[in-house]
Amino acid sequence: MSSPTTERLGAGRYVAVDERPAATVTSVHELTTADGATVRGVLATVPGARTVVCLMHPRQDLTHHALVPHLLRAGAAVWTQHTRSVNNDLTLVHEQALLDVAAGMVFLRERGFDAVVPLGHSGGGTLYAFYLEQAGLAPADRLATTPAGRPTTLADAAMPPADGVVFLAPHPGQGRLLLGCIDPSVADETDPLSVVPELDPFRAENGFAEPPTSASYAPAFLERYRAAQHERVARIDAVAREHVARAAEARAAHKVSGDPADRRRALAPHVITVFRTDADPRTVDLSLDPSERPYGSLFGARPDLINYGQVGFGRLTTPEAWLSTWSGLSTNADFARCAPGVTVPTLVVELTGDQAAFPSDTRAMVAALGAADRTHETVRGTHFGGAIAPGEPTGNALAAARITAWLADRHELAPPST
Repeated sequence: MSSPTTERLGAGRYVAVDERPAATVTSVHELTTADGATVRGVLATVPGARTVVCLMHPRQDLTHHALVPHLLRAGAAVWTQHTRSVNNDLTLVHEQALLDVAAGMVFLRERGFDAVVPLGHSGGGTLYAFYLEQAGLAPADRLATTPAGRPTTLADAAMPPADGVVFLAPHPGQGRLLLGCIDPSVADETDPLSVVPELDPFRAENGFAEPPTSASYAPAFLERYRAAQHERVARIDAVAREHVARAAEARAAHKVSGDPADRRRALAPHVITVFRTDADPRTVDLSLDPSERPYGSLFGARPDLINYGQVGFGRLTTPEAWLSTWSGLSTNADFARCAPGVTVPTLVVELTGDQAAFPSDTRAMVAALGAADRTHETVRGTHFGGAIAPGEPTGNALAAARITAWLADRHELAPPST
């Protein structure tokens, strides 16, 4: 079954030109996770495919990811799966997302594929690195609680291993990403316009220039700025932990009293609003961590304006989701932390115009990997796989060639006849 051609660009979206082989057979599957949640996935396969490549992202729907037709034409089956937080990350707890990944891995093993290879693009990279780290541990050694102190039930879940893994433009993790782009000049967490002038990255006095001219920040400013980012995240962590503690106290009280009022206190949501999260100096000062990236962030060419709008990472989140996913100080879903536990054959494809995973990030992540069979490739492209310059091949097309060659060297592929 062929899908219509689509093309989507922008933050949280993946360039997708979906031209699947005519022989493709597609089926939709509903799975139940070890903790009783329902997740869905799409299995696309071609005749004779014995290797399946899995694509997931903690927050996004990758059903029409641009690599899907490339992989099918190379002779691999492709599994694209949602987490329980797809397109709504308000309550995204990464430890729960691992149970979603596990349900898909169990399903694919039961289908009898010879090789199961996860492919993590962007935040999917950290999701799969976290999964492989935990799957490689004895059940009793897996994380018992989330950063908010809730049980993970990972010890009770079947978590099948993978036969290899591909990371495409992996960023350091949702929390680490936000730690780099959160605006520390917010003076009042209830006022999106409040500013500490000496920390404002968009003031000329601090080194900012009118776009698209590159800013030029002094090392002393950047040192203060990065320290203040840590301090702001720590303050939000403290607020989140206070809400978590109050909810835990209410749950404990209800166990004793049975009073519905205590149950209501435990259930009442406390949604944290985080203003201004598109302020990484590297997006406007191209001399920092230099690469082939264009001016601007994942969200557009004017971070100085976008930073004040509704779009951005981690803008609305529950305390549990903040601590598990968005806090670079508290999250377990940190690529570099998880990477030593990634020991299966590994391919990392870096995109030279990436505006989320900067060169220093990628070097650190690759160096931390525990795989003896480790390959690091570089292709021209932007974070979501677009072309850097008009008329050039897309980053996704260039990456697909490297990925399919790497797969063919290690696993059986069955390209469909034309």
